[in-house]
Amino acid sequence: MHGYELRKRLNLMLGWGRVLSYGSLYPALKKMLRAQWIEERTVKNPGAVVSRRPRIVYQLTETGDTEFGRLMSEVGPTAWEDDNFDIRFAFFGRTDMEIRLRVLEGRRTRLQERLDRVQSQLALTQKEMDQYASELQRHGVESVEREVRWLSDLINAERSQQKPPVEPQT
Repeated sequence: MHGYELRKRLNLMLGWGRVLSYGSLYPALKKMLRAQWIEERTVKNPGAVVSRRPRIVYQLTETGDTEFGRLMSEVGPTAWEDDNFDIRFAFFGRTDMEIRLRVLEGRRTRLQERLDRVQSQLALTQKEMDQYASELQRHGVESVEREVRWLSDLINAERSQQKPPVEPQT
């Protein structure tokens, strides 16, 4: 895909909460080009005005596909933190079930820890806040509670799809 189409599809995939800017996209593409994870081709734009530049189209290389698989199989704090979780989740269809479960459980644990911390602080500071600051905190707590429930539902759905281990014949 060319950069414009790639940005459009990624923004659609990641949803309204995250917008990928050209200022982030093109440096990332250049980095992937240097690492040989993608390659670029120049293609003519049919029906375009003669003076228009040809489009640059990016394509994943075999090395890039291998690197993508490696990155998607990593499990650890970076996999479930706010900056990376949405992107990881968007590509869960290409991820092993055990890895998906570990990432979902890690995310849920991290959010539950954050929720517990905020709720304990909220009780202490509630009296000192005006109604709008208090409402903003309540909204944040409810959002995290909702995500924890969503993650629990996803984890339960993943586990219900797992096949029980085969016991050896004696």
